[in-house]
Amino acid sequence: MRFEQIHHVAYVVSDIDAALPLYTGVFGMPLEVREVLADQGVEAAALGVGRGWIELIQPLDPESSVGRFLERRGEGMHHVAFEVPDVEAALHELRMSGVDLIDQAPRRGLGGHLIAFLHPRSSGGVLTELVQSDGH
Repeated sequence: MRFEQIHHVAYVVSDIDAALPLYTGVFGMPLEVREVLADQGVEAAALGVGRGWIELIQPLDPESSVGRFLERRGEGMHHVAFEVPDVEAALHELRMSGVDLIDQAPRRGLGGHLIAFLHPRSSGGVLTELVQSDGH
């Protein structure tokens, strides 16, 4: 398995509305997608930067996994996402290589992308997301 490109880097924030002016105003990143992902317990916003994105994620519930992450670690980097041509095939290959998976099958993420997460214990302590490439 070889990752060719970083798709996005995600930061957890306590308040997307308060965080956005830094990224859109000061950093000049256009807001491209913003939506509530109820099944993941977050509101998320994707901001364009070069060929990739910065994703801001705000937990909807303090008891969700992202809510607990925010409580334990505070605001900051949450995960790194890599583009792959086929998430399902990548999961199979990684599973066969002994990588611990959070998601056993792809699911829908921000902007409708197919995604899946790898457990941090299998990726150097960093939560890692796979995103199926589709031309963005």
